[in-house]
Parts: sequence; C-alpha cells; structure tokens
Amino acid sequence: QVQLVESGGGLVQPGGSLRLSCAASRNIFNIYVMGWYRQAPGKQRELVATITSAGTTSTANSVKGRFTISRDNTKNTMYLQMNSLKLEDTAVYYCNARNVLSGYEDWGQGTQVTVSS
Repeated sequence: QVQLVESGGGLVQPGGSLRLSCAASRNIFNIYVMGWYRQAPGKQRELVATITSAGTTSTANSVKGRFTISRDNTKNTMYLQMNSLKLEDTAVYYCNARNVLSGYEDWGQGTQVTVSS
C-alpha cells in the first residue's frame, strides 16, 4: 500500500495555470503506473493523464496540448502541469497509483481545482 498526498489545487481564472503535485510515501515509480483523474460535480470520475514505469505518458483528448504529466523519481513525486485552464476543468483532481504486478490501486484524497472568472 502507498500513501499519496496531492497538493497545488486552488482557484484560477480561465487561461491561467496550476501545477498539481502527488507525493508518494515511498519510491514506487518503477512498478506502478501513475495517473491523474478528475471528478466534476454530478459527473463520473475520468482519467486525465498517466505515466508508466518506463516514463511513457498519455493524456486525455480533452486536455491534450494543455496538461503535462511528469514525475521526479528523486522526490517520489508526480506532477500535473495545467495550462490554458478552462471552466470545464473545474473538478476534484485525484492521484492514482496502480501496481502493475498485483493490479492494486491506491488513491490520494483529492485536491480541488476551480476555474472561474
């Protein structure tokens, strides 16, 4: 089991930027697929971006070209750089870690991102 702690959420105007962080309690990046999900009010949780143990990244079409996922192995921390934010990006953002060997998943507590003028 891994503890995940998100930070970096907040209120931002449309067109602005935020960087979310997800700190893992131990070094897991070599056997975990890490991801960011989000859930807007009244909607299902959706996948935003993932990064594999090999460093391969993938982003949802809705955020492609605006959001970038990355990680710092030395800090056991994953990031989500969010640029050109839109009103529809408003959601609670969750960090996810999936063990590629067992399939077990851990979740962070979530961080609120609100895009509003």
